[in-house]
Amino acid sequence: MINKREGKVLVSNFLALGVVQGLNFLLPLLVVPYLLYTLGIELFGLLAMATAFSSYFLILSDYGFNVTATREISIYREDSKKLNEIFSAVMIIKSLLMSLGFSILLLSLWLFDSLGKDALIYILTFGMVIGEVLFPIWFFQGIEKMRYIAILNIVAKLFFLLAILLFVKIEDDIYLVPLFNSLGFIMVGLLSLFYIHKKFNIRFVWQPYRVLRQYIIMGWHIFLSKLAVTLYSSSNIFILGLFTNHLMVGYYAVAYKVVSALVSLGDIVNQVIFPYLSKKWIENREFYYKLFYKFLQGIILTMFFIAIVLFFTAQDIVRLLVGEDSLISVELLQIMSLFIIIAPLGGLYSQSFVTQSRSFYVTKSTFWTLVVNLLLVAILIPLYGVYGLAMAEVLVKIFHFYLNNLYFIRLRKVARCVV
Repeated sequence: MINKREGKVLVSNFLALGVVQGLNFLLPLLVVPYLLYTLGIELFGLLAMATAFSSYFLILSDYGFNVTATREISIYREDSKKLNEIFSAVMIIKSLLMSLGFSILLLSLWLFDSLGKDALIYILTFGMVIGEVLFPIWFFQGIEKMRYIAILNIVAKLFFLLAILLFVKIEDDIYLVPLFNSLGFIMVGLLSLFYIHKKFNIRFVWQPYRVLRQYIIMGWHIFLSKLAVTLYSSSNIFILGLFTNHLMVGYYAVAYKVVSALVSLGDIVNQVIFPYLSKKWIENREFYYKLFYKFLQGIILTMFFIAIVLFFTAQDIVRLLVGEDSLISVELLQIMSLFIIIAPLGGLYSQSFVTQSRSFYVTKSTFWTLVVNLLLVAILIPLYGVYGLAMAEVLVKIFHFYLNNLYFIRLRKVARCVV
């Protein structure tokens, strides 16, 4: 059973991240309608394309550390020397990967005219990557102090909201949107580093190559998994843009923003329970499996209820965001309501494979999911356009869940045989 102290920590962390997610859900209700009114849905689609492209570099610089470094921080939270090593090594690697990502971005803008004509938008959007590198969410997750993440996120979101409402007035102000978004991320990142140094006495210490190599190897499978997920999620938007136009991308982006905000409610649970389950795996493996299934069932039931509400309120949500009845966005939301139930489960299984030191299952599962996604997208988008992409997203998540559950059952059988 979860003891009283552990329960209080889990509830506190869940509420802290719940506040963040509540803000993530409310922010689009304020910002998206304003941007759609000020910029138009086509320019909104361009911003979505730039964000999707930057997500590749977010994954590159993260390198799976939001999972592997979180686990290491959780295990060695009482060892100050080890904490300094983990923090320093991860920050060095992430900074090097960020620099590589920026070089790739500049090369892409130079090689492809379709990107180069909006070069400033893409460069300003890259500031999100800088902010992500500076903000060590993995450290706060590892020490189970989620309230610090909540406070800093609120600061960034409010800065972005106020700046957009005050300064973005006409279509020519489109460049201010990625600029303010990036500044919010960077400001919070710098504040978090200062706070970590003062509150937890964490100091940056240059690490030798052998230590850096150790952390690179540790994060490899998770990186491949997250890269593959980004390839099929962000690339889907690009493929949609190739077969349709920015207008269709804009309609899809509106629906996807709502769905993503709701999916991240399940992701909150994953973030909160990951350090806790990592400790339970070491203490009692049979108890770990029982807890895993309880959390799994809880997430499914909660997200099922949210999906039903979304399905029947889709028209009202779209009217609130777009300011009019957009049948396309409404139908996309209803199709993707199934997506909400299954999407958070991928993260839960991935974290479990990492906890059990079987990260290669994450890579295998994501690889086959990527293959299935490419096949479905290549077939369904040409046939059904934007609706085809929505159907593909749902089918891919169902396949991903099936494969993860298959691997998980196999691992549990092996664990019982060992015992």
